[in-house]
Amino acid sequence: MNELIRVEHLVKTYFLGEVQVPALKGLDLTVQAGEFVAIMGASGSGKSTFMNIIGCLDRPTQGRYFLEGRDVSDLSRDELARIRNKKIGFVFQTFNLLARTSALENVEVPLFYNDTSTRERRQKAMQALFGVGLKGWEHHLPSQLSGGQQQRVAIARALINRPSLILADEPTGNLDSRTSLEIMDIFQKLNQQSGITIILVTHEPDISGYASRHVVFRDGKVIQDIPFQSRSAAQDLALRPPTVEETSS
Repeated sequence: MNELIRVEHLVKTYFLGEVQVPALKGLDLTVQAGEFVAIMGASGSGKSTFMNIIGCLDRPTQGRYFLEGRDVSDLSRDELARIRNKKIGFVFQTFNLLARTSALENVEVPLFYNDTSTRERRQKAMQALFGVGLKGWEHHLPSQLSGGQQQRVAIARALINRPSLILADEPTGNLDSRTSLEIMDIFQKLNQQSGITIILVTHEPDISGYASRHVVFRDGKVIQDIPFQSRSAAQDLALRPPTVEETSS
């Protein structure tokens, strides 16, 4: 595998008036292309700060960040925006969909920055939605979709530019257990069948179990980095006892 991400001595300090709040304290980490990595740790351990930096949403106070061999630590805002649009897909806990816009139009949003024609934009968005199992739902508003369907729209939107990296920040945090497994099944297939690198932030051991590597943060540093025998979301769905609603239907 080729190296996709490398951070060296990463430091991030926030300033609240005259008070310095260290979020990352000289963090070193490398992620190979095609890995599925779960980032874990307690609140305040630096997980979100790390994701913001590797997602080119923030810059480190000190240290270097290399993406596909390119040092992006000191790039301009415009350069970082281009990298986010072309190289990185984001999936958030709260879905971040436009409320008055259809599923199809939500997925199209990243393509507006690429000078893509209307016809091509529509075609790519339809393919992305079909790929996450939402054929027939493309013209529904987010309010007309379940939480799981909204997250599928968000995943389709993250995939629309065929990124090399997906950053998923607590993507199952607002979903029930069965829907969470269905979403994790999508992530597993993207990783195993399409080779997309996925970095997942989660505090749930059941969800982290689908990653092949666990990295644990504490106080802005990596305290544990181990390979993990990932399990199948599809198997968990098959083994899960039926709910009351399912047995009564």
